[in-house]
Amino acid sequence: MTTTERTEPSTTAGEREMLDGWLEFHRETLAAKCAGLDDAQLRTASAPPSDLSLLGLVRHMAEVERGWFRRVLSDDDSGWIYSTEEDRDGDFHPTAEDTFEEAHATWQAEIARARELAAPHDLDHVAPGRHHSGRTYNLRWIYVHMIEEYARHNGHADLLRERIDGATGD
Repeated sequence: MTTTERTEPSTTAGEREMLDGWLEFHRETLAAKCAGLDDAQLRTASAPPSDLSLLGLVRHMAEVERGWFRRVLSDDDSGWIYSTEEDRDGDFHPTAEDTFEEAHATWQAEIARARELAAPHDLDHVAPGRHHSGRTYNLRWIYVHMIEEYARHNGHADLLRERIDGATGD
């Protein structure tokens, strides 16, 4: 597996720096799991019967970044990127025309926007937007949830990658 450098989170940081560090670490981990593969490998659903692929995970995390940081944290009515009314899981269902290059660029743009939107707020900031559940969330909760979301999907990425080319790693 091609190595992608990851920044180890501090073991002595304050709360905000610690949360930022762990979120970045998990973002970098997903990128590392995708590194060195071609488009065909990235779209391979390598753990049947699941149709989950690394490309689908990257597209999903672009949607998740947008949902939590744009829609919830910033009350921005940004639409979905890949999902539709007909296919709520469209992020996990790339078409033959969809590429990793586009998905990766979109994901990175959503990450950059998420950083921008979170920067001016402290962790106790209550997001003005609403989740589809109708509940409100503070920025701390959003960070912890994003770390959990990435950690769970990075576990999936580990299995997918190992099935594709045998590569394992942290």
